[in-house]
Amino acid sequence: MSLTEDIKTKALDLGFDLVGITDAAPIDTADVKLLTRWLEAGRAGRMNYMHRNFQKRISPAQLLKGAQSVICLGLNYNPPQTQPKSTVTNTPIGKVAAYAQYEDYHQFIKKRLCKLTDFISSLAGTSLKFKVCVDSAPLAERALAQRAGLGFIGKNRMLINPELGPHILLGEIITSLKLETDKPLENACSDCDKCINACPTKALSAEGHLDARKCISYLTIEYEGQISLDLARKMRNRLFGCDECILACPYHDDAPPRANKQFRFFNDRAELDLHRILQLTQDEFDSVFAGSPLNRLPLSALKRNAQICLTNTTSRWV
Repeated sequence: MSLTEDIKTKALDLGFDLVGITDAAPIDTADVKLLTRWLEAGRAGRMNYMHRNFQKRISPAQLLKGAQSVICLGLNYNPPQTQPKSTVTNTPIGKVAAYAQYEDYHQFIKKRLCKLTDFISSLAGTSLKFKVCVDSAPLAERALAQRAGLGFIGKNRMLINPELGPHILLGEIITSLKLETDKPLENACSDCDKCINACPTKALSAEGHLDARKCISYLTIEYEGQISLDLARKMRNRLFGCDECILACPYHDDAPPRANKQFRFFNDRAELDLHRILQLTQDEFDSVFAGSPLNRLPLSALKRNAQICLTNTTSRWV
């Protein structure tokens, strides 16, 4: 096998479901224009970090001097199909997005990316340079993943793999090693608008825009402050995140559940007792949700969300 094939085989052995390679050139001009227009229109909301490091975000070589290639990895997080439903009766519950029903993916993926860099160094030399990226780095990871053949960016702005669907977490290794590149996948949404129609707040548009200011995932996780009454009502009982545009995608229908059993899944976190959330102390919160994406949110914000969900459930808006 070639070095490129050895790297891909090792990536799959480490538990990734997808691996593809692209060069370190800037993302396509069309993607740059789309990102620029999105930012200029204010659709990033209060995510000010999206405006910073713009050149790094669109060009992997800005993150690593001498970069030649970007290894893009994907991890399927589609919850188990046999996931048990809540057994709590007559208790208001809040829904949790699928990715937050697992352990925090940042460290899980980063650890395996580092193992892959060690493997590459053992084959190709220790003088190589690497930059490991997992979500928090300023990098247009979905555009790069599409260019590396992992999937295509759908109208829901998620990376969609035709076989695995839209439940995909991404990680990247930027490296000074020159590798064989993969062919990008073409967009296959065609005239389907199911995700757009499924969005509770109409945050998605047919032109390919996501208005974060209306997105329930943004509002419940990123947004600090009081959520407007109109949007709060549309949250219904979505406590942390929202999966509606993913679940509506036809590619989700036959997608397999996550294969990597090392990626810890908590089957009791799909639905949480709202009263219990409102009663949590900081110590209890830190203990119960240690190592969870939920713990990345201030307890005060989670309680804000819980109160909105409870009000929606009991129809007590005035």
